[in-house]
Amino acid sequence: MTQAVLPAMLSGLRVLDLSRNLPGPFATRMLTDLGATIIKVEPPEGDPTRPLQALFDALNHGKECRRIDFKNAGELQRLRDWTQDVDVVIDSFRPGVMQAMGLDHARLAERNPKLVMVSITGYGQQGPWASKAGHDLNFMAMSGVLDQMRSPSGELALSNVQWGDMAGGSSMACMAVLAAVFEAQRTGRGRALDVSMVHGLYAHLLMPLATGQFMQTFTGRWPGAGEDLLNGALPCYNLYATADGRTLAVGALEHKFWREACAVLGREDWAQLHWQRGVLPHSPESNHLKDEVARLIASRPLAVWVERFDAADCCVTPVLTLAEAQRHPLFEGDTRLPWQEQAQRG
Repeated sequence: MTQAVLPAMLSGLRVLDLSRNLPGPFATRMLTDLGATIIKVEPPEGDPTRPLQALFDALNHGKECRRIDFKNAGELQRLRDWTQDVDVVIDSFRPGVMQAMGLDHARLAERNPKLVMVSITGYGQQGPWASKAGHDLNFMAMSGVLDQMRSPSGELALSNVQWGDMAGGSSMACMAVLAAVFEAQRTGRGRALDVSMVHGLYAHLLMPLATGQFMQTFTGRWPGAGEDLLNGALPCYNLYATADGRTLAVGALEHKFWREACAVLGREDWAQLHWQRGVLPHSPESNHLKDEVARLIASRPLAVWVERFDAADCCVTPVLTLAEAQRHPLFEGDTRLPWQEQAQRG
């Protein structure tokens, strides 16, 4: 797929990227897409993703790649010199490594006071886990996020989307970079920030923590697998198997959407059986309705439901495979970025 280019909003921002693998490179890839100039610094053997050429290209398109022997004092000095001409340095080393190489903020800021440094770590710079190794799966597990991905029957799902690396790491790092650069432009002083992936993930548990408390008020206990408001308790917000073994995603959380979904299902009598109309989750009435909805949707193949819901505006969609998503009109041949400039209205 051809990479899209957004108008260069970050034109002039220069970033030295010392990170490897996925979290840091994806953060700087997003900055690249927004117009920043990225200098990617790799060890002599290259970034670990280079053998996966498609992944390396996706993460590093548009970057200038250089190589440095991080164990060679002369080359480290060359790297320090490079930091004088950039606005940001991003790394993904374990705590203490940058300082050991003479690349700590206190030293580099002597020659470049506005320098912003962002370190992406697994568990933060301090604390008993600071020096521990980890990958996305570990950050998901330790943050409590993985536990929220259980099926209704309790089995854990091994996600093939690296939420710890990208949501807890890359996205948080981008926010840290932009906030610190904005401050440095106003004050003339940069700063060093740490992005802990496990803490970044924990910050995303806002909904489960809130809905869990809500559910506890009338069930008397914290919800388990498939029991929380948005992961299985509601008939109007659930996954339903179809006759051909596919899945329909019913996201009619608000009553207005549920009312229209019921019309498409041919069961207008269900319209008032909604949590916003007093039918509480886990009540006998709610559980019976969920079984009835499941029985009806299981009576037809996915294609039938897709056709019936195509013109309806009620948050009901098929669960697509990755191959189907790539061919869908939403994405097929599409080069747009997550951000897109809005067309000016006449």
